[in-house]
Amino acid sequence: MSASSLQVSFNPLTGAIRALAMDAVQKANSGHPGAPMGMAEIAEVLWRRHLKHNPANPQWADRDRFVLSNGHGSMLLYALLHLTGYAVSIDDLKNFRQFGSPTPGHPEVGHTPGVETTTGPLGQGIGNAVGFALAEKVLAAEFNRPGHTVVDHYTYVFLGDGCLMEGISHEVCSLAGTLGLGKLIAFYDDNGISIDGEVQGWFTDATPKRFESYGWQVIPAVNGHDAAAVEAALKAAQAETDRPTLICCKTVIGMGAPNKAGSHDCHGAPLGAEEVAAARAMIGWEYPPFEIPAEVYAAWDARGKGAAAESEWAGRFAAYRSAFPELAAEFERRVIRNELPAHWNEQVAAFVAACKEKAENIATRKASQNAIAAYLPSLPELFGGSADLAASNLTFVKGSKGVTRNEGGNYCFYGVREFGMTAIANGIALHRGLLPYTATFLVFSDYARSAIRMAALMKVRQIMVYTHDSIGLGEDGPTHQPVEHIPSLRLIPNLDLWRPCDATETAVAWAAAIERGVSAPAGPTVLALSRQNLPTVTGAIAAETIRKGGYILSDVESPQAVLIATGSEVQLALDAQAALAQEGIAVRVVSMPCTSVFDRQGKDYQLAVLGRHVRRIAIEAAHGDYWHKYVGLHGAVIGIQEFGASAPAGRLFEHYGFTVAHVVDTVKAGLTDKAGS
Repeated sequence: MSASSLQVSFNPLTGAIRALAMDAVQKANSGHPGAPMGMAEIAEVLWRRHLKHNPANPQWADRDRFVLSNGHGSMLLYALLHLTGYAVSIDDLKNFRQFGSPTPGHPEVGHTPGVETTTGPLGQGIGNAVGFALAEKVLAAEFNRPGHTVVDHYTYVFLGDGCLMEGISHEVCSLAGTLGLGKLIAFYDDNGISIDGEVQGWFTDATPKRFESYGWQVIPAVNGHDAAAVEAALKAAQAETDRPTLICCKTVIGMGAPNKAGSHDCHGAPLGAEEVAAARAMIGWEYPPFEIPAEVYAAWDARGKGAAAESEWAGRFAAYRSAFPELAAEFERRVIRNELPAHWNEQVAAFVAACKEKAENIATRKASQNAIAAYLPSLPELFGGSADLAASNLTFVKGSKGVTRNEGGNYCFYGVREFGMTAIANGIALHRGLLPYTATFLVFSDYARSAIRMAALMKVRQIMVYTHDSIGLGEDGPTHQPVEHIPSLRLIPNLDLWRPCDATETAVAWAAAIERGVSAPAGPTVLALSRQNLPTVTGAIAAETIRKGGYILSDVESPQAVLIATGSEVQLALDAQAALAQEGIAVRVVSMPCTSVFDRQGKDYQLAVLGRHVRRIAIEAAHGDYWHKYVGLHGAVIGIQEFGASAPAGRLFEHYGFTVAHVVDTVKAGLTDKAGS
């Protein structure tokens, strides 16, 4: 079916979408009118006839989730939210893409009522949608009981050629098919146009065959401008419960613009006043900019229908609560209120005390596994996963159960899909009810980087376990030895990175990560963990002290220098302190497992820990430039400024200067320099 052969019968309902999209983009002199105008019929069928939602309560637990993966077409979503009755006003549409407006250039969760996730980087929206659908599957298996269905909603996603070109779409859609996510329905806006023009020059995939190979139901060659055809396809998708569905909708980008439709000219630029006027005539829209007649508003208004749907669900949930009070209480705690379980603080304190008592010499990746095992029984919302490295990341514990096509669980074997895994986990976190933790080697966080950034931008509550955190992993060599990763991750706003030095710090770091974002969105947490064994060094240090992100681990009277270290290098700092003491040089040792948390402490506390007018030396087996913010111009950093090598860990630490002798020499060499601030 060629785009030129597609016909559309324009009507006021879809006309409102087209008019609002082209008017807002025109007023902003910026934006993407093509996708909203080309998907108007698809949107009308879904949003007016099938989407289960309540504009008066965008957080209703059993609403359908809608994801606009091709987020550049944001005016489509904003028009739908406005028309159906969300708190998105006509003035908000007039302020499209303006500073402080709730209608930014790409949809942002937490910024606009009714927006489920932040999209724009192509492909990540479909990844989030897989996460929403996976969360629905897992929670339905956990909470639904015969005759009592309280988790029962679809995840719908719009996506375009760009999303399907991105490699992440392969990662996530392949897994969605394997897991049989039957309540995931994707509408592919097959308009054949991207920014550079007709995609046939760079995108000739047999998309239906590709998705069939994933195990999806594929409904091909649907005329996306024929509401009846879209309706029939959507009903067929809903009838398929064992497979996700891709509905391939052939559309014309910018449909309704007589001179620019079907061209990349309407993809990412205003139509222009002349073309807007011509489009108004073509679609039969007789109203001035941003004016919607009352009868069109009435036809779109979803508030009454949404309130009735939520009320019906509330009645079912009341019956569920009577039949299964404990399950209902757990559902309300996790999904509705987003609270930690009762006695959580006591459980954390008991586990931290046990770590101190054992004083084990173990890798922090093993200490992390112990923490998961300790916290999981009282925290059933923990939902784990690893990118084919469970045995190395040590994220699978007693009580973990892998999700399969036919069963729920609390662990996902993501396969080698670091980027997809992280985007899926973002969707799981946004869904609520589950707290996802994901895992891979720290060096492979590069593959997941864009989804990590989106997690931080959205302030989602996700925990990322990254093991093999330095040259300490040894013989695998520089391809697997992270050097720049820790400082680069620290630069991401809203992201906390913990690099614990022993089992006790690891237990505290896990607790802090779990608690983060409970009362208000805060952001994700990275746990950077060692492969090699590390001794317990924190001794009697209180958990509340560790929670400050940086603290005095070992002090002396009138320190001449301060050693700041993280992770495996904390023991090195302590050994250097002892060696310097034998030479009559007094130094303080500071452990700083989380710089961002330390930065949130008061200035007086920070200076009390780091010392005033004293030389500071930072020690970390990573690129060292980040540490100059703490050591000052006259301090020193013992780091690694080059890629590693293949050798046993001990040999590597010696070669790159992570030795007592080098630390001692660095301290002594600087004692006559002017002290740092």
